[in-house]
Amino acid sequence: MTQQGTTWRRDRIGSALRGDNPTVLARLEAGFAVVGDAQFLPGYCVLLADDPRVGRLTDLPRPRRLRFLADVDLLAEAVEVVCGRRDPGFRRVDVEILGNAVPHLHAHVRARYGWEPAERVDDPVHLYPPEVWTDPATALGPRHDELRGDLTAELDRLQKL
Repeated sequence: MTQQGTTWRRDRIGSALRGDNPTVLARLEAGFAVVGDAQFLPGYCVLLADDPRVGRLTDLPRPRRLRFLADVDLLAEAVEVVCGRRDPGFRRVDVEILGNAVPHLHAHVRARYGWEPAERVDDPVHLYPPEVWTDPATALGPRHDELRGDLTAELDRLQKL
């Protein structure tokens, strides 16, 4: 792994602000839409607030808070459109703002599918076992370039509406 590759993982927001976070799909008004590292559910994305000092939604002034939530909505719609078009098993999008493990404000946008294991389909995605999250077969890589391109194009389209 290159030094740049190591650095952006340690400072995802700072690297997005500098323009060297390779997971960034689009700059939105209150943050960065990024594609998730684990793609076992294709289309997993995260909205990163653009200020690493912001730890909670309520740390933002109300107008900025509403802008962040509007960006979450925009990213969720892009994931829904793209994943629905790409996979007939697409069911829905789940959105979560958790904040327990990572100290900066971010929102998870997760595509959910009918082909998920029956014992997982009704559970939150974060309950999938750790080995699923770290499986090299579904780690973000060049095989996801088309998905990333589709998500970026859809975000661009939605921002113009």
